[in-house]
Amino acid sequence: MIGGRDVFASAAHAFARLVQVLPADSFARPGLGEWDLRALVGHTSRSLVTVSTYLQSPASTADLAGPVEYYAAMRGFMSDAGAEAIIERGRQAGRDLGSDPAAAVDALASRALDDIDDAGDPLITVIGGYGIRLSGYLPTRIFELAVHSLDIARATGLSADLPKEVLEVASVLATQIAVELGEGETVLMALTGRTELPRTFSVT
Repeated sequence: MIGGRDVFASAAHAFARLVQVLPADSFARPGLGEWDLRALVGHTSRSLVTVSTYLQSPASTADLAGPVEYYAAMRGFMSDAGAEAIIERGRQAGRDLGSDPAAAVDALASRALDDIDDAGDPLITVIGGYGIRLSGYLPTRIFELAVHSLDIARATGLSADLPKEVLEVASVLATQIAVELGEGETVLMALTGRTELPRTFSVT
């Protein structure tokens, strides 16, 4: 399985470092879509929160074999959940970061890493009620931390400075998801310069 504890730690630390250098007056500025920067940072921080939370929710069966199957399942679940609910969760997560978002993110990262240190590889229950191994869930959190760190960097003009191993896990997983969704040829042709990806193309 790609993307274990060490890569998750690298992604978490990179995100935390980025939040530390965000100007204090930037959090009300545009972030991504309907989110301001605070909501975008809050949404990203949920990739730390959910690791800790889901470890407290054991599952009895592995409904999802790994991260690729997770994203395939999430496409349908998120569509049913509704965009407004997802947007509001991000806003609430941003509010939960309080007056010192950098300190809050540092604490969330430390907690998540402490929680997985001695956890082994349990079956956990994630959003949608699906059961998945922790080792299958962590790559999805690496992917989210990587993509949204880049979103934050893009919104602020800063550099995300993502470690190579984080970019590798996120990029490989994105390609695997594309293949699972029947878009492998589309991605391969774009990566080799034959065609461009459609404007609205996404694997999530």
